[in-house]
Amino acid sequence: MPYNPDIHHRHSIRLKDYDYSRSGAYFVTLCAWHRECLFGSIVDGEMVLNDMGRIVFQAWEWLGTRYNHVLLGEWIIMPNHLHGIIVIDDCRGGSRTARMRTAPTECKPLGRLIGAFKTVSTKQINQLRDNAGCPIWQRNYYERVIRSEVELSRANEYIVNNPIKWESDRENPLNCQGGSRTAPTSGET
Repeated sequence: MPYNPDIHHRHSIRLKDYDYSRSGAYFVTLCAWHRECLFGSIVDGEMVLNDMGRIVFQAWEWLGTRYNHVLLGEWIIMPNHLHGIIVIDDCRGGSRTARMRTAPTECKPLGRLIGAFKTVSTKQINQLRDNAGCPIWQRNYYERVIRSEVELSRANEYIVNNPIKWESDRENPLNCQGGSRTAPTSGET
């Protein structure tokens, strides 16, 4: 369906006037298309990745090795979404780790990093499924700027414990009551 401003009321969920290329930590959530459980399943409180989940795993790791200014914090792939902490480091250059990078890269802001991840993972999953052009990810993503060590600790804990809470997770399709879902609130990070 083409964009119609009378019925489509898109608005940004990003912080107004915030520079998402600046150094800092960001807690992101990316949801699968229509929140379909594409990436595996939870078995006894642990995530078991299928082939598509393993592609998502490799693409997320690629993000951390491809871009010099990106460090990956805690992250988890769930049956129909991914939670992760992305740390954007100082983009002025200089060596910050001993890790070897594949190539020098430009300093991309958070949105372009997420776009690169989605592009790489979608292309590889669609090659696996022999289904070019099929969407894997929902448009957009949720993010929260992490502003303190306490927030970082809470986000890490949320990510680590996410699989054992799957039975009650609102992203679990078995828990959908037919209403629309919104971004995780600050109490959930």
